[in-house]
Amino acid sequence: MAKMMKAAVVERPNVIAIKQVPVPAIEDNEVLIKVKYTGICGTDWSIYTGKYSADKLPLIAGHEFSGTIAQVGRRTSGLKEGDRVTADINMACGTCYYCRHGQKLMCRDFRQLGIHIDGTYAEYVKAPYDQVHVLPDSLTFLSGAFIEPVSCVIHSSKAARVTHGSSVAVIGSGLGVLHGLLARLRGAAPVIVIGDNAKRLAIAKEFGVDVTINVKDGKDPVAEVKRLTGGRGADFVVEAVGTPATYEQAFQMVRPGGTIAAFGICAGDDTIRVKPYDLVLGEMTIVGSCAGVGQDWPDAAALLANGHIRPESMYSMIVPLEELESALKELRTNPDLIKVFVSSEISKREILAK
Repeated sequence: MAKMMKAAVVERPNVIAIKQVPVPAIEDNEVLIKVKYTGICGTDWSIYTGKYSADKLPLIAGHEFSGTIAQVGRRTSGLKEGDRVTADINMACGTCYYCRHGQKLMCRDFRQLGIHIDGTYAEYVKAPYDQVHVLPDSLTFLSGAFIEPVSCVIHSSKAARVTHGSSVAVIGSGLGVLHGLLARLRGAAPVIVIGDNAKRLAIAKEFGVDVTINVKDGKDPVAEVKRLTGGRGADFVVEAVGTPATYEQAFQMVRPGGTIAAFGICAGDDTIRVKPYDLVLGEMTIVGSCAGVGQDWPDAAALLANGHIRPESMYSMIVPLEELESALKELRTNPDLIKVFVSSEISKREILAK
């Protein structure tokens, strides 16, 4: 008889059931991981509401995680039971045109843990052993579960190729605060973060960004960015919200010859108004980025483990697995919540930061 585990299953849009399901059976090249924490991501809300991966339901969502290896397959190496780990969630065939050209995220067989296949809102999850990363000794399980979002920001930063002394404007104060921090670490100046949440903008200042703009104060962010950059516009603009309106702002606040890093995910049928004339004569560069992959993961772990990124002020609370659905809704309505973690090992909430 199969061993069972507790899991939160998105059975259909807007319905999560806490139920007993079989513990994943691993292949020879896989490991079984006992999940410690999973961070709630905006993608989880899109899956819950049926706007993303609706054709994959029922599904165990969750992908920002840390845990401990409970079992190793016969054809694995470098890992053992008890290792503290996380895992790269991005899986590809390894043999197609895109994989052979280092573009794993474009693979026609591309799948992501917790998005296309069962993920980590459960007691256990399985992963290919060569996707698993052992956590540095100095890294907590909570920050281990934060490696995935940091890896995404790193991937975007590498794609944009921000340079020393360049001006960077970041639209968005969610993961946007990390984009601001990464730009500062790359030597950009000034670094400007734009958002509508005073608490998150205060954290951006703690992270060392030069200027924050709260759109609720009534100032035009495009005009402010141009004022702060000598009337030119920013050398680099990162869009980290994912709405047509904010993407159009990005095009308005980037300087001629500048770069827009597209990070925020819009709905599949969203469109924006852009003049090809301005793209050509302005010699703009647009780079897209959707996930951290490969070396982005150990890079993220190194920055966290060595204190170059200290995200603890972003950690709001840990909730029991049974409260996942209510926590998803609270994150949409409570502006004081930033990063919420889920655990199957606790029975009541633990408040981390107020």
